[in-house]
Amino acid sequence: MLNKMGFKKIGRSHFIQSLLSRLAVGYLNFVQATTRFKCEPNTYADMISNDLPAIIAMWHGQHFMVHFAWPRTFKLSALISRSGDGELNALIAERIGVRAIRGSGGLGKGFKIAKRGGAGALREMVQALEDGWTVALTADVPKVSRQAGPGIVALAQMSGRPIYPVAVATSHRMDFNSWDHASLGLPFGRGAIVVGEPIRIAKDASSEEAEMKRQLVQKGLDEAHHRAYALLGAEDPGAARGQA
Repeated sequence: MLNKMGFKKIGRSHFIQSLLSRLAVGYLNFVQATTRFKCEPNTYADMISNDLPAIIAMWHGQHFMVHFAWPRTFKLSALISRSGDGELNALIAERIGVRAIRGSGGLGKGFKIAKRGGAGALREMVQALEDGWTVALTADVPKVSRQAGPGIVALAQMSGRPIYPVAVATSHRMDFNSWDHASLGLPFGRGAIVVGEPIRIAKDASSEEAEMKRQLVQKGLDEAHHRAYALLGAEDPGAARGQA
């Protein structure tokens, strides 16, 4: 009889994860096709397209949703963790045409970063931007919901590229009781995509300026999420932050 560890091992086999990724992409495409999206601004795709390559910022918990906002014409890569769950997310990303960069989002925390591949991922993201790839990543660090970490600002400072806060919400969805307030869109509803104003930081910016920009990223993402849910006549279920 299989125990919990046995099921976990089977669930993380390449065959099972490949199958799950196919099912997940099919489901997400179905949700997108049956959801009537409202975008703010209406021309956000053109706005970002004129400023490429860019850094797309999102909160944790949006990984099921934010791909709805990505124009298929974008040359896009995304930072995905090296965890077992991250392997499945990487397969899903690749099936929708997004190049996966593996590493931790909690950039700038010493030994833990080296262990999780964060420093290498930062270099790879800088190189991707230099090569013309737009990079999407979560702004908050793992297990600390909706508090922007320094990593995304460091990436913008090193690359000289703008950060665009992005939020996606759907009227029909499943909200999970998890630290990241994850949401999964359901079909046959209404949707909202909100893109905030770009945030830029000079390569020679001081630590004080970097902290100010970090706060602007946090504020921009909060405002984008509140607005996305407001367009649907709902309240942002993840508005309370800082839960471990």
